[in-house]
Amino acid sequence: MAGAGRDARAASKARPTWRARGRLTAVLAVLTAGAMMFHGAVPNSAGRVGSLVESFLPWLGLPVVALLAVALLRRSAVALAALLLPTAVWTYLFGGLLLPGGEPGPDDLLVVQHNVSDENPDPAGTARALAAAAPDLIALQELVPPALAVYEEVLASAYPYHEVRGTVGLWSRHPLTDAGPLDIKPQGIAGPWSRGLRAVVRTPRGEIAAYVAHLPSVRVRATGLASASRDESAVLLGRAVARERTERVVLLGDLNGTADDRGLAPLTSRLDTAERGFAFSFPAAFPVARIDQVMTRSATVRHLRTLPATGSDHLPVAGRVTLR
Repeated sequence: MAGAGRDARAASKARPTWRARGRLTAVLAVLTAGAMMFHGAVPNSAGRVGSLVESFLPWLGLPVVALLAVALLRRSAVALAALLLPTAVWTYLFGGLLLPGGEPGPDDLLVVQHNVSDENPDPAGTARALAAAAPDLIALQELVPPALAVYEEVLASAYPYHEVRGTVGLWSRHPLTDAGPLDIKPQGIAGPWSRGLRAVVRTPRGEIAAYVAHLPSVRVRATGLASASRDESAVLLGRAVARERTERVVLLGDLNGTADDRGLAPLTSRLDTAERGFAFSFPAAFPVARIDQVMTRSATVRHLRTLPATGSDHLPVAGRVTLR
């Protein structure tokens, strides 16, 4: 009997207590919280790892869910307590995007941003789908002949004002003036390249400077994120916005980056992003990031949502903008 008692006590000591169980899970929870809260501290010098992390920042909530399952399975109070930290951080950073956008105001503008793809097999159907949302402004990228003529024809009746520069265009229910190209071409790109447009929209609530842009693509490689051209183009676009004399600005574009990506800091430091809605837009088959953006100055993007898929590899993004 004494031997059995000693064996039981030895087994009890060998088993981790509720205090000891889940320490690794707790450490991982704290590290995940740190990665979310202090993502700006992740270095960008080698392979732009910082930008890569920031491109998928909201998805760091998934490891938190996985760690929660482990903590519950192991019945670890320590891990469960530690998981409160990344949960709070994620809620602080992204919880507001989950809230409803509220009722639209009578003076709100509805805008649509869409990279229609230069390989879109159905430009007419895409144009009809965008017009069906009844926006005030439609910004398009990757406009190429002969598809451009199709967009112009289908949208003409509902959007009598439009401007096209290079491969980007803007369609409007309201008059457009002072339209012209934006020079956002990086030095490393040779040959013709025109992906920026600026125009003034004369709305019933006053003038708005509308910018349409398509920044260079980024690539995820074994060495990291290749985004130098995109970042350079963002700097040029940010300088144009800084020089803009019209008080209210709306930027619509495929920026090939998320609002959290520091590569877009020249824009996000000068413009406001959406208050509500994740609106992941790319790739259309399984959207994991919103690289199609609606940003404003002296106006508020109350809510962003995606529209149904078209013939593009991007989803259209619709934004409700409240003018101040």
